[in-house]
Amino acid sequence: FLSLFAFGMLTLVVSDNLLLLFMGWEIMGLCSYLLIGFWYARNYDDPKQITPRQAAVKAFMTTRVGDVFMLLGIVYLYAQTGTLSFRAILYNEEVLKHLAEAPSYIVGLSAAGLIGLLLFAGTVGKSAQFPLHVWLPDAMEGPTPVSAMIHAATMVSAGVYAMIRLFPLLSAGWHEGGPVTVPMAAMGFIGAFTALFAATIAVAQNDVKKVLAYSTISQLGYMIAALGVGAYVAAAFHLVTHAFFKA
Repeated sequence: FLSLFAFGMLTLVVSDNLLLLFMGWEIMGLCSYLLIGFWYARNYDDPKQITPRQAAVKAFMTTRVGDVFMLLGIVYLYAQTGTLSFRAILYNEEVLKHLAEAPSYIVGLSAAGLIGLLLFAGTVGKSAQFPLHVWLPDAMEGPTPVSAMIHAATMVSAGVYAMIRLFPLLSAGWHEGGPVTVPMAAMGFIGAFTALFAATIAVAQNDVKKVLAYSTISQLGYMIAALGVGAYVAAAFHLVTHAFFKA
């Protein structure tokens, strides 16, 4: 399972198009379910304490909520551009300009804005941002090597990685010093709120693995907030440093 998990992460990172990225994303979703629920027969005396079996289902269902929106975003992007290749979309100023100017199904929101928000919904689920942050502390029910993989490797960071990778699309029509785009504003607010919110919850925890889990949610919030203000270099840098200190 750990090997399949690593395979899913590598697939996500080396893919050159959104569909392959999404396949790696879903392999990781499956593996997190299998690994968090690794000790599926374990029960606790305290009826309120979540069992590994329940934690696995909770993680799977919560991340699936975000993934459904992300898939809608991928479908809408394909409908608009006819391709999912990163190079064909992100390096092509004409395509980005078209997406930034084309109206979407929601009044006042461009196609790029709606696609960005839908893809960001996938990140909210995968990177455990508010309000889908509830699964990550319970994901600690898995064996410790699994926790290390989930927190440090490209598991919860996958959402941030995808946003860094798709930054030209999220910021389509944005000029430095100008007003930020709708997806960037969403990332800025949700990221900043999550960073503060999760850090305050961590203060009240007495299980050290839960403290680390809330710490991770908080650090991911910083990365998302950095993307929201356009500092994608800082987000990528913190992504790498976080992998080292959290492992």
